[in-house]
Order: sequence, then C-alpha cells, then structure tokens
Amino acid sequence: MSTPDQTHPSDDEMTRDEKRHDQLTTAPEATEADAAPRIDVSEHDGNTRIDIRPDAAVRPGPGPGAETDEDGPSDTV
Repeated sequence: MSTPDQTHPSDDEMTRDEKRHDQLTTAPEATEADAAPRIDVSEHDGNTRIDIRPDAAVRPGPGPGAETDEDGPSDTV
C-alpha cells in the first residue's frame, strides 16, 4: 500500500488562496506571476468594494493601443 503524496495536500486541507495559486501555476509554462493577486476586496458599511490592483498585469477594459470612441456616441443612425 502506498502513502499519500505529502507535497500536494488534498483540496480539503488547502486554503482558498492555496487552491487559487495551485490552479494558476499548474499549466506547463505557468510562472509565479500568473498567480499574483489582481484585485483587492474590502467591505465598508455592508458594501463590498472590488478594486483592480494598480500592479495587476491583466486589467479590464480595452488594452493599450485599442481603438476607442473618445467623442462618445455618434449622432448618426
């Protein structure tokens, strides 16, 4: 009978952050940067606030060089 692999704890023994890190670094070419935090979550007066971290490598919205409509919506139909 073999013993369980102690280097990889079971899902029940891992914290949420450990599970996230494990999932984001298991791909063949993954790096530690892939598991870096991208958001900060805080609660104020019963409201949950989610902020994108300033150092996040991946951010929502159009990427650099993407065409945007800076003049707003067009009046033409």
